[in-house]
Amino acid sequence: MPVARDIPGFNAELSRHNLTPLTRGMPRTLQINVGKVCNQACHHCHVDAGPARTEKMDRHLAERVVEVLAHSPSIETVDITGGAPELNQHFKYLVESAHALKRDAIVRCNLTVIFQPAKEWLPCFYREHRVRLVCSLPCYTGENVTKQRGGGVFEKSIEALRILNALGYGTGGLALDLVYNPVGAFLPPAQPELEARYRQELRDNFGVEFDRLLTITNMPISRFADQLRKTGAERDYMSLLVNHFNPATVAGLMCRDLVSVGYEGTFYDCDFNQMLSMPIVRDGRALTIFDLDDVAELSGMNIATASHCFGCTAGAGSSCGGALA
Repeated sequence: MPVARDIPGFNAELSRHNLTPLTRGMPRTLQINVGKVCNQACHHCHVDAGPARTEKMDRHLAERVVEVLAHSPSIETVDITGGAPELNQHFKYLVESAHALKRDAIVRCNLTVIFQPAKEWLPCFYREHRVRLVCSLPCYTGENVTKQRGGGVFEKSIEALRILNALGYGTGGLALDLVYNPVGAFLPPAQPELEARYRQELRDNFGVEFDRLLTITNMPISRFADQLRKTGAERDYMSLLVNHFNPATVAGLMCRDLVSVGYEGTFYDCDFNQMLSMPIVRDGRALTIFDLDDVAELSGMNIATASHCFGCTAGAGSSCGGALA
């Protein structure tokens, strides 16, 4: 393992590798964070979501997001996240609107949400609108999932996956991806090898199928950052990320063609910047969905970076779409 050095600024590290500061190209993905309400309270959650949170996108903002989407022809994909996005009362409206506008819809699902009261319609709704599901399953064993997500979550997750498989997800042309997060303060293993292991374990032990595994590095933000500080591991983890900076990941960073809009209507470069209150700024003030009609106006702008960006560039890289290199 490389010897730890003083933690540099992210732009300084880019410069050290003869790379320029990040700028956005043409936005292709509009990520919508509908709030922090969730039926789970995971230890690694960078959103600090949970059952006690109340922050959520209201109808007025949801309608404005759809207006902006309709006037943004470069957007190909709508990525709906939370919290558990399905717990927002305007979730159906956002998915139906994206579908009507012929945009691909991704929903970041924690699987157990389909067992919440009055949510039994969700699996068929996903299928009807051909939603691509990106589902959290931090391990293929119950023990590790329990450490991150609590008792009973693994069993419910497997049951949910079987329901989705029966509807054609992961088995009949409807996209079902799983997400792996490390249990502790280390980098994910190689995505292809881990995907093969997931596939074998879930198929052999539970009869579950899926399309792809996405490995995502735990970001030193919010709840996971608190854990690092409590255990005295914050500096070691940051050194791990910096020491494994991979220049090959920079070209594919999700912030280059993604725009994130928060539940309060502010634009961000990514979901992580949103959690750190680092909005997209123009003329000295934060931009909101009421300041422009077409997100193409954001192309060419500088992307706000900080030390957490090392989480996306360490090792094979990490993004909402998994490994980058």
